[in-house]
Amino acid sequence: MSKPSVSTAYISASTNRFNHAADASTSSVIACGSGKLIALWNTQDPDGRGVLQTLPGHNGLVTCIRFVASDAFASADDKGTVRYWRLFGTEWRTTAIVQAHPKAISVLRKFDNFLLTGSSESSVKIWEVKRGDVNDVVKEFQTISLQGWYPLSIAITLLPSSEAIILAIGGTDRKVHIWTRSDGPFIRSVTLSGHEDWIRALAFRTPSTPNDPLVLASGSQDGTIRLWNVESFTKMQTQSQTHSKHSGDDLSDDLLDAFEASLGDLGADAEEGGRQISLKRHILTVKSNSGTQQYSITFDALLIGHEAGITSLSWSPSNASLLSTSTDSSLIIWAPSSIVSTAYSSSTSSIWINIQRFGDVGGQRLGGFTGGLWSNDGAEAMAWGWSGGWRRWRRITSNIHGGTAGEEWEEVGAISGHSGAVKGLDWSPKGDYLVSVGLDQTTRVHGAIASSAPEQSIWHELSRPQVHGYDLLGVAWLGPWTFASVADEKVARVFEAPRNFVEEVQVLGVNGLAQSEGDRPATASVPPLGLSNKAVSDAPSELDSSRLRRRPFEGELSSITLWPEIEKVFGHGYESITISASNSLDLLATACRATSPQHAVVRVYTTAGYQPFGDPLEGHSLTVTRIAFSPPNDRYVLTVSRDRTWRLFEKKENGYMPIAADKSHGRIIWDCAWSCEGDLFATASRDKTVKIWKQHLDSAQWGAITTMKFEEAATAVAFCSAGTDAQERWIAVGLEIGEIKIYSSLVSTPDQWTPVLTIDSNLAHVDQINHLAWRATDDPSKKKLASCSEDGTLRILIVQFEVD
Repeated sequence: MSKPSVSTAYISASTNRFNHAADASTSSVIACGSGKLIALWNTQDPDGRGVLQTLPGHNGLVTCIRFVASDAFASADDKGTVRYWRLFGTEWRTTAIVQAHPKAISVLRKFDNFLLTGSSESSVKIWEVKRGDVNDVVKEFQTISLQGWYPLSIAITLLPSSEAIILAIGGTDRKVHIWTRSDGPFIRSVTLSGHEDWIRALAFRTPSTPNDPLVLASGSQDGTIRLWNVESFTKMQTQSQTHSKHSGDDLSDDLLDAFEASLGDLGADAEEGGRQISLKRHILTVKSNSGTQQYSITFDALLIGHEAGITSLSWSPSNASLLSTSTDSSLIIWAPSSIVSTAYSSSTSSIWINIQRFGDVGGQRLGGFTGGLWSNDGAEAMAWGWSGGWRRWRRITSNIHGGTAGEEWEEVGAISGHSGAVKGLDWSPKGDYLVSVGLDQTTRVHGAIASSAPEQSIWHELSRPQVHGYDLLGVAWLGPWTFASVADEKVARVFEAPRNFVEEVQVLGVNGLAQSEGDRPATASVPPLGLSNKAVSDAPSELDSSRLRRRPFEGELSSITLWPEIEKVFGHGYESITISASNSLDLLATACRATSPQHAVVRVYTTAGYQPFGDPLEGHSLTVTRIAFSPPNDRYVLTVSRDRTWRLFEKKENGYMPIAADKSHGRIIWDCAWSCEGDLFATASRDKTVKIWKQHLDSAQWGAITTMKFEEAATAVAFCSAGTDAQERWIAVGLEIGEIKIYSSLVSTPDQWTPVLTIDSNLAHVDQINHLAWRATDDPSKKKLASCSEDGTLRILIVQFEVD
């Protein structure tokens, strides 16, 4: 038995709800925090693949990521730890770990060889990074105490035509604090007031010509963006002297004073709360080689367009435009329109307008966009939302190089995933696609789309059939177009594919699908006060003809890919916990939370009319955690429970009857599985063992023929066979720490299992594995293993066996 090899076919991962939790490198690789993992996504992949790999290491939720070079980035988490990562060849490795703060880190920035971290214990720390060959040294340079307010954003750059550094810090005290450094530590310089709510985003635009000012953009939860000009004060004095030769400067000053006064009158009774527009000039002084230099900071423009708080700001690589995202579900690109230029204003001043607006009008999507960024050298703008999915837009035409007039943008595909623990998954009967459910209250269908390379299809999310009001816990296919799911409620719900899904998968070439018979509703919708998806017969206008030739994007998945609900299955007295379908797809079994034998029953229903098949299966005293029907003909039903026992029921004419039970595990039994031949079953328990059970030849008793011991609790188990007459078979065991172990055995010696492969947290998960399932494929050597975990990711791994 030679060692199998393993590779990744698909990773579904969401992005954390922190506005600094993702960053793009110069080579258009995006690193984003996904739970405790860091997911890497190459946005320029020719086949449009999603997440390439995930990097384990953090013990808390990843809150901030910043690239420091194309082959290095820093990441921070909500436990106060900063990690420094570098790319060696094709492998990312941690080169430094610092416990930077005792509390969560809310913002991370880098400049030159400084790393800046802001934390919710109300301080900003500045670190010096010394790069080594294999390890990097990070040592503390300065701590800035913020007297009780929290930093939410930091921007840092060089002052114009100077060696001095300017640092802007914004946060919960609604002001922008400017610090400067010429040679020693950073010193406090000026405070810019004007915003009326927390400042979540700051970004400097470096001047492109020596005459341009340095521009600081600040975005706040009050829904406005303010632009501040930083310029050399001496330069401004010379400019004003040249202006005063053409008289009329006094006139403009009088006008401005009157304008400010009228604004004040308005503000007293206006509904807006009177946005203050202060034209005060703030002066800051820094030391330089030739003595001291003075700079002035003036308020330049107020950008109003978002209806809710700003979550991120970033200047395009060419510095021509500004990208802003907001919780109103819109993403705006702003650019100056220098049409109105008066005699008084300097040539640089102009009116800022929004030249592009993406996202949803009216902002009905919960939470809007969490953050956004530029990629592909400014040709793509992208943002991730509250539910963890990304949307991205690509520029297709541009009349003038770097110009903004006449641009057209189109939406292109991005990545998404469950934004909470993934609790269950199931392969469709022929293995064409995979359905998953999770605590983010969604059901998602994933499928492989034919790509340019033959023999290689790319996995994507194809549909989101159920967006629910309860946490979803289990799912099972009942046919090629029908599945049932259970949530934290007393009913199981059955869904049938609508016409738009059937047409979509046929166009996308998701292989080997059964023909759809009968007339289907076009799509489904949820009534305003309901929980059940209702069928809609006429297709909505959003389903244009172009959409059928591509996969749906995040905005469509969250709104128009629901499946109609065709049946509710009642019976349990408490919230459902697990669901399973028989191999013949004729029967459906469910169980619920239970603390007494009266409720710890399994109810079996026929899928023809969803009527009970026989009496409920009794015998357990606590919650049943998993139900498994024996292949190939569902002769037995196996149930395992929190009461540490398993029970076996045999099929009779009018239902299943108990025939065997055992209590030899010491803790809760999480999972059970039948071998593909139906002669063995396995039970996985928190007592760190997996036991394999077989029926004795001479008696009808079932006994344990072998026990596998592990370092950690075993939480999931699944069998796989090489084919009908094959000699060898395998079992995959998922552990509480997220590792997967694969054991091999000959069919002739079912009591001898040898470990052949351990899939560690680099390829597998970093938290408890909730479910494992092998795909039913004809290829005896290349098997696909789907796994889902508490860490919020769903993976499909390709395990390549050497078959004799």
